[in-house]
Amino acid sequence: MTQRITTFAEFRDAISDYRLPRVLLAALELDLFTVIGDRRWTMPTLAKELNVSERGLSILCRNLASAGLLRKRGSVYRNSTLGATALNANHRAYRGGYLNLIRSHWTDWLRLVESVRSGLPIDHDVPDGPDYRRQFTWAMHHRTLEIAPAIAAQLQLGQAQTLLDLGGGPGTYALAFLAKNPWLRATVCDREAALEVAKEIASTHKARGRLSYLPIDFSKEQIPGTYDVIWYSNVLHIYSPKENQAIFRRVRAALNPGGRFIIQDAFLHDREGLCPVEASLFAASMLLFTERGNTYTASETVTWLRQAGFVSIKPVPIRKGTEDWEGGIWEASVRGLRPRMIANQKGSNRSKKAR
Repeated sequence: MTQRITTFAEFRDAISDYRLPRVLLAALELDLFTVIGDRRWTMPTLAKELNVSERGLSILCRNLASAGLLRKRGSVYRNSTLGATALNANHRAYRGGYLNLIRSHWTDWLRLVESVRSGLPIDHDVPDGPDYRRQFTWAMHHRTLEIAPAIAAQLQLGQAQTLLDLGGGPGTYALAFLAKNPWLRATVCDREAALEVAKEIASTHKARGRLSYLPIDFSKEQIPGTYDVIWYSNVLHIYSPKENQAIFRRVRAALNPGGRFIIQDAFLHDREGLCPVEASLFAASMLLFTERGNTYTASETVTWLRQAGFVSIKPVPIRKGTEDWEGGIWEASVRGLRPRMIANQKGSNRSKKAR
């Protein structure tokens, strides 16, 4: 939904948009795409395999075919390319981490009124354990597999030699920057459980030798080492304004002279803080799942950056269709000359200190 609702018919249509998502989730819950695999199935045979009614499965598959996720010819169904790969647990391209996350979100969103009433996330009294953190980190990797290389290809890092992926989780962006910039060394900073996943992902990557790991709570601790670039992607919305301002000050202290702070997030761009709609809706997710998170306007984020001592604050244009969020990247600098390529050993030493 991207337009304003002004009539009852528009309200009815908007609220009825849950139907296709529920069909998609039902297919995932039945492991339908995995069972279909690379075979062709008739309804009686597939219904028997899934232990469901033929009538129910026929209606479900017809809607999946209408959405392009299944291919139908006569009475025979087979997977689409997407269904046979990213949605199929037996395929190496399976995005199970992210699919499991969005499956759980269906029941989580049913509890939105609880969070509206309390101002607290659902299950706020349940500790965020290592198992959950690992699952969430895999989900973020699966979410950004295509986005990260597309962003890295458009962000020119110049002669920067060291990059910190702050709150980088699986390190998907760090690896994308390393692949694009062969002289670069990168460090992923996050919780230990997230970094365990990052190490698994990096273990088969060509640039793994240029990647290091920093297990600290940067929302409370100073950032050790210094860097030419600090990348802060989809982290801003987790924290309150006060917390982000404190993080910005720590970031500034961890940047070399002329260093760059690049932020990617779901920024709101209009004066009233209502648009883009997707960024505004994402704030509801933050209400459900974080203690103090929200989505913020670009202008208030710029103000925080100025207060932290950053200069040359500007948006970074990204080609439409390749961005994570509309108008979602801003960068700022600290005063001083940017690094030159001659300091490879110096950059390597800095990175080692942050291990």
